Amino acid sequence: MSIVALEDLPGLMPKGTTLAGLDLGTKTIGVAISDLGLTLASPRGVIRRAKFMKDADALLKLLAEQQVSGIVIGLPINMDGSQGPRAQATRAFVRNMEPLTELPFAFWDERLSTVAAERALIGMDVSRARRAERIDAAAAAFILQGALDRLSSL
Repeated sequence: MSIVALEDLPGLMPKGTTLAGLDLGTKTIGVAISDLGLTLASPRGVIRRAKFMKDADALLKLLAEQQVSGIVIGLPINMDGSQGPRAQATRAFVRNMEPLTELPFAFWDERLSTVAAERALIGMDVSRARRAERIDAAAAAFILQGALDRLSSL
């Protein structure tokens, strides 16, 4: 497949499958998975980044185990709406994934998702060390939940 509009994802998904949310960092990839009803996002951990092919293999294995049929990936847009090097790196990651999978990708503006995830973890009284371990998966859940909320409002 390739890059599609978020609104087109549900029509491309077979029944009984889920959506994944990804927060692409320089050191980790945060992963979240939706429920079958596409209403709730749950953090599923992180993949420690190494080389692209190792990252891609680990990610595709996890997505297959979770019956994922579409991916929402956070696009790190600057506060002024411009796209910097991190957004370009995210787009390059998706371009490199395209030959490896038939899964469609949709971009989601991830501004402040990490900040929101950190605040939620602080609100749950998670220690600083534990927050560092969980922040990317929590940010992926915020990205995916935002996309699911948008889809449910259509």
